[in-house]
Amino acid sequence: MTEQETVSTRVLTVPNLISLIRLLMVPVFAVLIFTEHDGWAVLVLVVSGASDWLDGVLARRLGQVTKLGQVLDPAADRLFILVTLLGLAARGVVPWWLVAVLLAREAVLLVMLLVLARRGYGPLPVHLAGKAGTFALLYAFPLLLLAEWSGPVGNVAEVVGWACAWWGIALYWFAGLLYVRQARALLAAD
Repeated sequence: MTEQETVSTRVLTVPNLISLIRLLMVPVFAVLIFTEHDGWAVLVLVVSGASDWLDGVLARRLGQVTKLGQVLDPAADRLFILVTLLGLAARGVVPWWLVAVLLAREAVLLVMLLVLARRGYGPLPVHLAGKAGTFALLYAFPLLLLAEWSGPVGNVAEVVGWACAWWGIALYWFAGLLYVRQARALLAAD
């Protein structure tokens, strides 16, 4: 966000509506992944990823960056990542250590957010590394699901999916460490 962009307290905006729809797609996706309707699950993930990109672009272009959107968008991302991870791990598509590694990062950030909130600070601005890590993970998951298909599609999806997953994990943690560093600097300045 540039300095000219202001964050409003509006609720009814196009980007917020897109983020809300994405949040409502999380339980739909959960049912699809746990009932092994993989084609539909992949489609929901793809639509979710595209809508994640779209709501951010529209918020900036339409001047509709809102406090609610700054909460809804990352909440939808985290819920999709959590539900996808749990669904894929429960089905044996990804190992449980992957779930633990990503949830550990979320636990660190949750503690940090609670400490900041206690001192009267809101959430920190989203860093590009965090966006890139989230994007890589949200790209990896449908590919890892497609990797369950036999044949060349599954083989290619497995390689590319794991490449995206490893990049996503690294960027996700790198961004997490940047957020912790920002929080420490903010708290030290008090």
